Amino acid sequence: MKGQWGLITGLVIVLIIAVFAVINVDPVTVNYFFGESEWPLILVILGSVLMGGLIVGFVGMYRIYRLQQEVKQLRSSRDAASKDEETAGPDTDEETPKRSRGKSTPKK
Repeated sequence: MKGQWGLITGLVIVLIIAVFAVINVDPVTVNYFFGESEWPLILVILGSVLMGGLIVGFVGMYRIYRLQQEVKQLRSSRDAASKDEETAGPDTDEETPKRSRGKSTPKK
């Protein structure tokens, strides 16, 4: 259900941006470092939205990649620790008392 709401919200946002871009078709001057040119405002708006989406997407992919690397590292260290624990065997120095499943008798 959460994915469906995300899809619906995304479609509504895309629709709002598209309507906003179509309404604004006047030519505007875009200044670059090395010059300037005139572009329709619809292209400037859609290009800005596209670039923003790409940047957010790449940052999200990078974060996912880093988290996957961290999970892989933690799993390998966990497996190494459990392997070390298995080879060491149980501690015979300290005995832990086992709990009884029956009713406990009160001490006098």
